[in-house]
Amino acid sequence: MMDKLGFHERWSKLIMQCISTVSYRIKVNGELTDEIIPSRGLRQGDPLSPYLFLLCAEGFSILLNATKSNGVLEGVSICNNAPSITHLLFTDDSLLLLKVNDESANHLRHVLQLYKECSGQTINKDKSSIMFSRNTETAAKESFMEILDISTVASCERYLGLPVYVGGSKRKTFEYLKDRVWKRIQGWKEKLLSKAGKEILIKAIAQAIPTYAMSCFDLTKMLCDDIGKMINKFWWAHQDKENKIHWLS
Repeated sequence: MMDKLGFHERWSKLIMQCISTVSYRIKVNGELTDEIIPSRGLRQGDPLSPYLFLLCAEGFSILLNATKSNGVLEGVSICNNAPSITHLLFTDDSLLLLKVNDESANHLRHVLQLYKECSGQTINKDKSSIMFSRNTETAAKESFMEILDISTVASCERYLGLPVYVGGSKRKTFEYLKDRVWKRIQGWKEKLLSKAGKEILIKAIAQAIPTYAMSCFDLTKMLCDDIGKMINKFWWAHQDKENKIHWLS
């Protein structure tokens, strides 16, 4: 493993050495200013930042694939004949998938440290979290988190608007959709809206809130019924009375 990792380490450092300094010149009133040399390297918004990020992400992916090919890190498979996956990358977020044991944790820590030294990027452990499967032993969880020095366990968090972990109760997991629909409906004054206005708000906003989650997950029938009842209650509300009678089922 060390031979391959040593090669990729030298390769990553060589890439980062290609850009040692950066300078700027700003055009003011049609004329360029004197050369500006920043003291803290590339900043966010620099045209070179996306390219450097792709190079660093590619180096990080190669390091993980090297440990996987050597049998050091074992990924996760969705079934017996499916290929194992060790990592997924989305924009500037990294999702690492591996077995929970001390050996995997130590090798992963080595890869992260190597990536940090080669790229110059600091790993923010305060923004990192771990999610374990339900059959993982408590001792293994504590040892794994201690080696990686990560104390946050992802349970009720959401990523890109969707829950990270879906437990046994889907109704409880997606309860936030019901709360969002309820809050939006409560902000509308049915006395000031016509039937056409109500229809537009229901179709464009209330019914559109759970669409994104439904494109990835199957919501329970009970949850859909609860959302439908709230929408029906708003639709059949009288303009001059507080009693809200449903004229049609």
